Formats: sequence, structure tokens, C-alpha cells
Amino acid sequence: MSQILAPGSLDGKTALVTGSSRGIGADTVRYFAEAGANVVINYRNKAPRAQKLANELTELGVGTLVAGADLTDSAAVADMLGAAKDVFGGIDILVLNASGGMEGGMAEDYALTLNRDAQVNALTAALDVLNPGARIVFVTSHQAHFIRTTPTMPEYEGVALSKRAGEDALRELIPAIEERGFSFVVVSGDMIEGTITATLLERANPGAIEARRESAGKLLNVAEFAAEVARAAVEPVPADHTRLTGDVSGFVAE
Repeated sequence: MSQILAPGSLDGKTALVTGSSRGIGADTVRYFAEAGANVVINYRNKAPRAQKLANELTELGVGTLVAGADLTDSAAVADMLGAAKDVFGGIDILVLNASGGMEGGMAEDYALTLNRDAQVNALTAALDVLNPGARIVFVTSHQAHFIRTTPTMPEYEGVALSKRAGEDALRELIPAIEERGFSFVVVSGDMIEGTITATLLERANPGAIEARRESAGKLLNVAEFAAEVARAAVEPVPADHTRLTGDVSGFVAE
């Protein structure tokens, strides 16, 4: 994995990435740590994997905190944020990466609970532990971001609608966020090779990922998209608070 952010550019800063024991979240946390940031690694049920990552990143000379918290459990989220404040003094970068809704055996409204309600709760709860000038990044997909103008595959529609609802709810908080001196940006990517979502979609709709790859010409892999998320945490925020990565030619802007 190549260095994405300048070495030392995040010295003394702290980054918390939700859902960072694996996949995009894990690679994003690694990029922050490589730039010198202390990191909070959040997991829902993958404690050994989160601890293994923490052990690797500690060797870079940064502080690490492993925090188990289901985002839909507001008390657990409050405990995680409190621990981050106690250990590191506050948070400079908050990446809202954890999402879901395609898992089996969950309540009918789970996608909306996780992708909208839990995101708003996490951000609202974090406002009091964010350091001056903090950056908040919300991670989504083109399939969700453009769902109101561009249909997606039926198997993903419920998740896409819930993710867009979450994005809309967070955007409504932008005035309050900016009033406190913080900044907010949405990072949207196409289907990402190697993610759990892509795997579940392929299982439900065989050939779906290959079809999307052919249409787009190329799909980013986990490390490539995580690099875009990491850059979004430090680069200037676009006027519309949106960073679109990868091909968007197949999507209709609102």
C-alpha cells in the first residue's frame, strides 16, 4: 500500500473511522496512521480483526484505540466517543463509513435504522468531542447518491434509499456543523471491488458486478476508494459538499 497522505501531515491529530476493522474503513484508518494520526478503530463484531489492525498501526508510532460499538446502539456510541476523548483529547477527523442493510436476519427497518438514524445520532453525539476545525466525512455509493434519478438493481434499492436518506439527514445538519467551525463532505463511489456489499450483490444477482464493471470501464478496489476517503478528510471541501469518485457517466444528476 502506497503512502496516500504526506508523512507527518496528521501528527498530533486523531481520526475515528466507523466500521474500520476491515475493508474500506481499515484501509482508510491505515492511511491516516501512516500520516501520523492517532486512530480509533471501530468494529461491531470483529474484535480480533480490529485488534490485529491496531497492533500493526501501533508499530508506526501512533496511538491506537480499539472501540467496539454497534452504531445503532446510542449508548455504545457515546461510550466510544467518550473513550476517544479520554485517551486522545478529542477527534479531528470523523469518517462515517459503517453501513449495511443486505445482511440476513435483521429487522425490516434495519437499513434505515443503521444508514440514516444511527449516522445522525453518531454525528450529533460527536459534536461535543470534535476538536476545532474538525472534518466529518460521510461515505456512500453512486447507487445511493443518485437513487432518486437513476434506478439501481432491485436487490440494492432498499439499502440505496436508506443511504440517501442518511445523506439527506446529515446534509440538513451542515449549518449547525459549520456554525461550530467544523466541515462536512460526502464521498460517493461506484461499486467497489472486493467489498461485502459487492459480494452480497453478486450472490443475489449473479453477473451484476461484471455488468457494472463493463459499463463503467473500471471499478475502484477497496484500497483505491479508501485513498479517496482519506484525501477527502484533508483536502478543501467542494462547494456542494460532494466528492464523486470513479465513473459517473451512467448516473443522472439531480
